Amino acid sequence: MRDTPLSRFLEEFRRNKVAVGAALFVFVIVLIALIAPLVTPQDPYDLAHLVLRDARRPPGYVGTGGYTHWLGTDSQGRDLLSAIIYGLRISLQMGIIASGIAFVIGAVVGCAAAYIGGRFESLTMRIVDLQLSFPAILLAFVIAAILGQGRYQLILALIFAQYAYFARTAHGAAAAERQKDYVEAALSIPLSSWRVVLRHILPNSMPPLIVVATVQVASAISLEATLSFLGVGLPPTEPSLGMLIANGFQYLLSGRYWISIYPGLALILFIVSLNLVGDQIRDQLNPRLRR
Repeated sequence: MRDTPLSRFLEEFRRNKVAVGAALFVFVIVLIALIAPLVTPQDPYDLAHLVLRDARRPPGYVGTGGYTHWLGTDSQGRDLLSAIIYGLRISLQMGIIASGIAFVIGAVVGCAAAYIGGRFESLTMRIVDLQLSFPAILLAFVIAAILGQGRYQLILALIFAQYAYFARTAHGAAAAERQKDYVEAALSIPLSSWRVVLRHILPNSMPPLIVVATVQVASAISLEATLSFLGVGLPPTEPSLGMLIANGFQYLLSGRYWISIYPGLALILFIVSLNLVGDQIRDQLNPRLRR
């Protein structure tokens, strides 16, 4: 393999066995979520295949459809394993879309503020700092409660709760790049302001933004599950992990633990794995954290 920055990055990443294991786990979960219709015995969206007499059955129960419910069924008679896989699929979609849009908005806002400077920078960053002073879950909860339940409404709430993290990070990195000689040289040619920002300042500000993105995807998934659990996220018909946990919460004391426990474990393992991968990427991209 040629000695390139990417090859060196992968070689250093490979040395951390925990991060490699977490990355493989995330890859497997993402792959299973993408091909969910091919690997799940039941489509939790299809009401025609749901049998209420199969509701709240324990793990290993053979249902009316003839297949084994390895993790049991939920309160609506859905195969819990199928619902978890579809729930992970929805969580990934929500997390990636919301974080991706928040990434773009935050990067543009932060870089523009650092480049323009003056009162625009001061006002923009004060708004961002004010938003960061509130917990993200509180902001997302308020926006989701105002907009109502639904995928698009929840995505908007997650974007509003997350873009400030990207804006603050982009501003710090772009402000440092703005003072460098190559930017002054580009301005003296002269190049348009947008070209300088998009071709020079923004690309060199990407490493810290990539680190924040890996963390914020996990945060968005956690926020989506929390809001759905609280009843202001996705509607009950969506097999979201948060909704699955909420549906089974009332049955915990009756001994039907599997309805909440298994979706909760899947959510925790996935978020922890994403955070481990993000921590390793952060350590490699930040020279101060290298040993």
